[in-house]
Amino acid sequence: MLARPPPMSSRRVAVIGAGAAGLVAARELRREGHVPVVLERAAAIGGTWRYDAGVDAHSSVYASLRVNSSRECMGFLDFPFVAGTEGDPRRFPGHGEVLRYLEAFALRFDLHELVRLQTEVVSVRRRVHNAGVAGWSVSYCSRKVAGVGNGVEEEVFDSVVVCNGHFTEPRLADIAGIDGWPGKQMHSHSYRVPDPFHGQVVVVVGYRSSGFDISREIAGVAREVHVADRSLPSADSTCETARCDNLSFHPVIERAEEDGGVVFQDGTRVKADVIIHCTGYKYNYPFLSDDNSVISVDDNRVGQLYKHVFPPHLAPHISFIGLPFKGILFSVFQLQSNWVAGVLSGRIERPSQEEMMRDVVVFYSELEARGCPKRYTHDLGGGTTYEYDDWLAEQCGQEGIGGWRKAMYIAARKNVVNRPGNYRDEWDDSHLLPQAHQEFTKYF
Repeated sequence: MLARPPPMSSRRVAVIGAGAAGLVAARELRREGHVPVVLERAAAIGGTWRYDAGVDAHSSVYASLRVNSSRECMGFLDFPFVAGTEGDPRRFPGHGEVLRYLEAFALRFDLHELVRLQTEVVSVRRRVHNAGVAGWSVSYCSRKVAGVGNGVEEEVFDSVVVCNGHFTEPRLADIAGIDGWPGKQMHSHSYRVPDPFHGQVVVVVGYRSSGFDISREIAGVAREVHVADRSLPSADSTCETARCDNLSFHPVIERAEEDGGVVFQDGTRVKADVIIHCTGYKYNYPFLSDDNSVISVDDNRVGQLYKHVFPPHLAPHISFIGLPFKGILFSVFQLQSNWVAGVLSGRIERPSQEEMMRDVVVFYSELEARGCPKRYTHDLGGGTTYEYDDWLAEQCGQEGIGGWRKAMYIAARKNVVNRPGNYRDEWDDSHLLPQAHQEFTKYF
């Protein structure tokens, strides 16, 4: 059984966040005839891609960060991410180039007029009557003058689309004895440049994208860098870069000691000055904390959500854009946003609440059967990214995003394994670039 929302010519929608997900959500909602209002706590658009040198900044971007997907794959489907005459020309550019791209996207589609900057959402509450949800009360604190709060204001919206990202709330490793350890602890969220670690002994926990980059960058100035990660094969792991004679690999940390020692599970012990947690982030929705019936986060599983977007019992009144990680993300944001906008207008039918709940139960059961931890519920790694993209595209009445994008993404993932230190500058997919650029000509 499919359910349509009541016929409406337009809905007034609060969009929380003006990063990549929030911007494309605003565009898709307006294209569908809705009236989006984007609430962004920072002083400018861009979300996590807006670099800030301050350690307490909203962004988690470090100075040297480069993207781990090629610009051809990374961009929105109908707004190519191509190198311009100015800026960073590389296929795997730095964070500044991504920000310029998002700024160009906002300019091209006149999105700035929809965004209220320096407006932090503090509470989202349901307005309910006998017929069900009758809108949402959104409270926010507007800081139109830097450093000066203008108090809490409240507005009512028909619907809410949550696009606040998930790279701001650090997830720390659980280390026995860490409370008595005298050294400095930090998360990669606060890392910006390697200079403060000159001459120090640094332990980096985690060896995915940020751990890989940061450990090698710090090795250029530190006395020793020790990487702890459960997936490393052995302490004899080799390093692909020239400057790695002071970089060592270990299994996970067994305990930290009061004299500054860090003991790894293989018995190796070092005295360290700093531990840097490159251990990912938590999904966090502090503005929903007063109403636990809206959403819950359990070991980084945001639930219960149908297809990572709609809570079945509240669909389509509230939705979440941008939860999946890995995969071709900007295109996922776009397809999710188009789906949400179409469901809100009634153009796209959605399953009943009961059918959505059944789908969620089956999905969770499949994850459990595979031994997949809850924290990877929203992981679109492997082939699942294309299944999900194609499903969204079908709902939206669009073609899937296979072809050169899929081939390029698969080639890039293989390249990361084969050239972990150089995959951003040496590739095996150059033969796919003419196909990409030919498609891009439709949008220039």
